[in-house]
Amino acid sequence: MKPDFKKYRIPKTLQLLFIGVLTFNVLWLFFSLIFQNKALPNPIYVYEIMPKTIAAGMGEHIWASLRRVLIGTSISLFFGLIGGMLTALSKKANRIFEPLLYLSYPIPKLALLPIIMIVFGIGETTKIVMIILIIVFQLMISIRDAVRRIPKENYYVLSSLGAGKLQYTHHVILPGILPDVFSALRITVGIAISVLFVTETFGTDKGLGFFIVDAWMRLDYLTMYAGIVAISIIGFLLFLVIDVADAVFCRWDKIRSRNSP
Repeated sequence: MKPDFKKYRIPKTLQLLFIGVLTFNVLWLFFSLIFQNKALPNPIYVYEIMPKTIAAGMGEHIWASLRRVLIGTSISLFFGLIGGMLTALSKKANRIFEPLLYLSYPIPKLALLPIIMIVFGIGETTKIVMIILIIVFQLMISIRDAVRRIPKENYYVLSSLGAGKLQYTHHVILPGILPDVFSALRITVGIAISVLFVTETFGTDKGLGFFIVDAWMRLDYLTMYAGIVAISIIGFLLFLVIDVADAVFCRWDKIRSRNSP
């Protein structure tokens, strides 16, 4: 009996992921060999010092940055869900919050960093508040639009059973907006990490932003690139977690997409 090799086939997503990582590193190696510049070191040397750098203290910086991103994103998602659903479902709330939302959303939030530092100090709170300020409005708008796109027909069955607002929210609204929430999170997590890098260069001695800039100032380019690789891995892993959660909790959406004409 011949073995079924299809059972052992690597999923297509992981294949593409492997190809992407391999291509990136090959290009990095190629350009480092061409330019022969200390500012663009060989990736092999960078990966060689990663374990030693983590053991020497970079692990604390990784944890500090990851904690700030997780806290800031979680709080933003909480308020984004509440604000987005309120503005979508309540005309009164929409009249109050929508003008404020459109007024505040385009403002470059990094320009508010000096004010936030004056109000909250230069500690942990400022870094988390900056993440929240920058991504909460994007989440709110995405969730509001997702709620409004839910077809009215989806409410008919529960309406005929005399369901209340909580039942509508639990059985129709939350499942209906979940794919859009995951899509918005993919974007906002990347933004949160970018913002964190900037805020960690002020008033702190913990975090990958501080670690990278400190290594840069000391002209220690291998360590600097080790920090850049570490912050990239954090973003990649968070993106992967969101993808897995999307695949697990939104299977129905994937089936509907395959069956749609």
